[in-house]
Amino acid sequence: MPSLKIKIVTPERSVVELEASAVSLPVIDGEVTILPDHEPYIGALEAGEVIINQADGSTENLAVSGGFVEFDTNTLSILADTAERAEEIDIERAEAARARAERLRHDQVSMGEEEYARVAAAIEKEAARIKIARRHRGRAPLSVIEGENE
Repeated sequence: MPSLKIKIVTPERSVVELEASAVSLPVIDGEVTILPDHEPYIGALEAGEVIINQADGSTENLAVSGGFVEFDTNTLSILADTAERAEEIDIERAEAARARAERLRHDQVSMGEEEYARVAAAIEKEAARIKIARRHRGRAPLSVIEGENE
């Protein structure tokens, strides 16, 4: 049975590199699920949850906050602004960051469009992180990529 080669990278690190049977992604137009032999696809990633269904039946969940996705010849590359496994997310820190962004949005009556978009994106990112971390606490973590934590 064919599988997908998946690589998720951020500007700071390589987060995931594995094979899977399916991946669901939050994109600008909603959500897309990529299966083996899917048509080539390029899209803009939105803040939300990436769900990776591995061949062994396990599922991995990651919070992402924008970027790009490209799929071709059963290889899925995700270039994310940020990406964290559910078990890596510090819920208290994410809630504090969301609260700061909410206060800034509320306090800035004369905020320009660019500043408003930045604050709204921060709120969306933190809300996604909190939701994913709470939903998936206690699940087994993804295997660490060799050399990542050295």
